[in-house]
Amino acid sequence: MSKAEGFFQNYHVYFIAFTAYWGIFLFGYDTGIAGGVVGQVSFQKAFNVAPKDVNTVSANVVSVLQAGAFFGALGSAPMSSYLGRRYCNMIFSAIFLVGAVLQTIAGGSRGLSYIYAGRVIAGLGIGAISAVAPAYVSECAPKEVRGRITGMFQVLVATGVMVSYFINYGVNKHFHSGPKIWRIPFGFQILPAGIMCVGLLFATESPRWLAQKGRNAEARKNLARLRRLDENHESVRMEIAEIEASIEEDRAARQGLGLKEAFFGKGNGIRFFIAFCIFTLQQWSGQNSVGYYAPQIFKSIGYSSESAALLASGVYGIVKVVATALFVFFLVERVGRKWALVGSGLGMGTLFFIIGAILKTHPPIVGGTISPASQAMAGLLYIYVVAYSWGWGPVPWIYCADIFPNRTRHYGMAFASAVQWFWNFVVSKETPTLEAKLQWKLFMMFATINVGGMAVFSLFLPETQGRSLEEMDVIFGAITREQRRADVDKVLRHNERDDSDESSHHKA
Repeated sequence: MSKAEGFFQNYHVYFIAFTAYWGIFLFGYDTGIAGGVVGQVSFQKAFNVAPKDVNTVSANVVSVLQAGAFFGALGSAPMSSYLGRRYCNMIFSAIFLVGAVLQTIAGGSRGLSYIYAGRVIAGLGIGAISAVAPAYVSECAPKEVRGRITGMFQVLVATGVMVSYFINYGVNKHFHSGPKIWRIPFGFQILPAGIMCVGLLFATESPRWLAQKGRNAEARKNLARLRRLDENHESVRMEIAEIEASIEEDRAARQGLGLKEAFFGKGNGIRFFIAFCIFTLQQWSGQNSVGYYAPQIFKSIGYSSESAALLASGVYGIVKVVATALFVFFLVERVGRKWALVGSGLGMGTLFFIIGAILKTHPPIVGGTISPASQAMAGLLYIYVVAYSWGWGPVPWIYCADIFPNRTRHYGMAFASAVQWFWNFVVSKETPTLEAKLQWKLFMMFATINVGGMAVFSLFLPETQGRSLEEMDVIFGAITREQRRADVDKVLRHNERDDSDESSHHKA
């Protein structure tokens, strides 16, 4: 491992990722907690939810979060551009806290309306954080380990989902009535949101955002701090020169153009198209359907008791966390983005085809014991989540944080995140209905998307592993490699003259 890849060399960047990604933990936790809470009989009695309305209320509680997140993601772009990545994340973590409190105090005369309102407000916070946090982390990380550090996003999502399953399981085992049924799961959200809000007070602002705002001296100082090197170190000077050259090229190319041309001009439109496709396919991979409604999914394949379904969901969550962590920390910088997506799509599709076939030929008996066929399907779901975690789980976030230029990265990530939340909303809203109507065909549908859509689409993506963020302009044809080299040399000469003049001034 080179010095640039070492943990201690980059501990400032890891601190930023760990702190900002507490909001991403909430992304996973808040989406995973709702299905288990609403599915408990005591919750249904407390909020007067009729048995025939359980699926509808469950879908609503999940989907209003996605609706809020969609608008939060879109609204984050101008704030991130104006205030910076750090302050934007802090503000939206505070907004999330308001939503978490509303969900927690629901009950009694404060019925489902408080939960719905709290979920929408929390969604605004999560949606914005999901757009700003990966851009923030990516802009701070060195290219040698950017995939690993940015990919921690999915590790925290998976951890949040896993924790939500086990909190639901623990509450189900120890509390059978009363407001603790929902106040413990919803109230837990306040802790990570508070840690994030306070932790960001001690974080470093993105040097690329500072450079975009013309604050080049601060950008250079922050970059040196993040790399734990002197400001005059050759690698710091080269990286800041590449950043400044990229910004100046973009300004020159967009000068006099309108908003449409600025975002969809040469080399930019294809990036927005990739972001749209990659998150549309991710959301229709089947993973979110299994993740949000894991207890119900496990019941449908034979784990009929509430306790058994929640425990099976918890094991599913553990497998997902371990698999994601192994991929992010040990494989993503070896395998690359493109081939991880290809292999993941093929693996997921194959496993879903097998699960659908078993469910068709060996349907579970309602109220019966857990059959070998049900155990086999549960085991295949665990293997499926490994395939997802080794590609289509973390890589879309890493890839989209890679590809956008400095000038439009906040808008690009806001767009990508909004697409993700839009389809997230649609999938979470429709899954209970699809599961009830399609049954085994639901797995066949997702399998077809995995193989025919995701694996094939991945073959056409350019590889971004080991390339600097500024090199993306070259990869996507916004500028030639020769022009970039000349522009970097020009900035280096300019900076050297400025440093020489400053040194002469101090001596005088």
